[in-house]
Amino acid sequence: MPCPHDLIQTQLQQAPRTWLLTGCAGFIGSNLLETLLRLDQPVIGLDDFSTGYQRNLDEVRDRVSPAQWARFQFIEGDVRDLDTCHRATRGVQHVLHQAALGSVPRSLEDPVTTNDVNIGGHLNMLVAARDAGVRSFVYAASSSTYGDLPGLPKVEDRIGRPLSPYAVTKYVNELYADVFFRAWGLDSVGLRYFNVFGPRQDPDGAYAAVIPKWVSAMILDQPVVINGDGETSRDFCFVDNAVQANLLAALAGPQGQNQVYNVAFNARTSLNELFGHLRTVLGRHGVEYRKDARHADFRAGDVRHSQADIAKARRLLGYDPQYDILQGLESAMPWYVRFLR
Repeated sequence: MPCPHDLIQTQLQQAPRTWLLTGCAGFIGSNLLETLLRLDQPVIGLDDFSTGYQRNLDEVRDRVSPAQWARFQFIEGDVRDLDTCHRATRGVQHVLHQAALGSVPRSLEDPVTTNDVNIGGHLNMLVAARDAGVRSFVYAASSSTYGDLPGLPKVEDRIGRPLSPYAVTKYVNELYADVFFRAWGLDSVGLRYFNVFGPRQDPDGAYAAVIPKWVSAMILDQPVVINGDGETSRDFCFVDNAVQANLLAALAGPQGQNQVYNVAFNARTSLNELFGHLRTVLGRHGVEYRKDARHADFRAGDVRHSQADIAKARRLLGYDPQYDILQGLESAMPWYVRFLR
């Protein structure tokens, strides 16, 4: 029986839609952009390059055909500007809203900017989508919304208290989306990402995610620093799984709309295990790393363990993640080695 994701792809190629992709120059955004263009979809991209990169767009251009790239229209702009959001949504059928300021540590250092982008920008996009009469609005939610809730796996209808300003902003995104459905009938889906990783994820800077940061250190033969004892665990999700969830959410029927879903693999990997996996996979790609990891203090605002229950996304969206942590690392590693060497 064909995978629902394959059926969606066939449906899109037979009847293309016009998409708005915010944060298109970022990590997840550029992977979504590449997939949509490969499916011959017209895409409007919006990004201000605050966390995205021109190099990501250039790489997508080089990986699709000239005819597919010609279907892409780029708008350089900020979601904090409502006029820009209105201009970007004109004539659009589906919105994939990925633009945000990620990172718990960044939000602890600068909660005001995180709030302005993640809440103000999200509200602007909802208003613009409502006014444009779009068919669906899919937005990047976050597993940080679970906060201090004890127990695993995490189920969508039970959350705790937020542990960071970033977590607050992502929860408010869900509340606003629900209000826009109740007040104006705007269909939306929130995707609570759990530690997404893969090609084009930025390894540089103070707020780099753990996998690209460690891979970069190992390729450059620099120290790897583990915050805490290394038994902190995460549900790592390869970016192709997240891309699948976005497409399924955008085209979901009425039963699947106006919900939030966990997007993960439903497995836990400790930081110590991750370090071992990275060393092994890098070795298979010609990089030998012989140093032991160093340990530092636990990071403020972090939860100890995280794992998703993905039964709801399976049931209502047909979500079927194809990559576990090792398969994802194997798929992503050639990009990291090529990019960082």
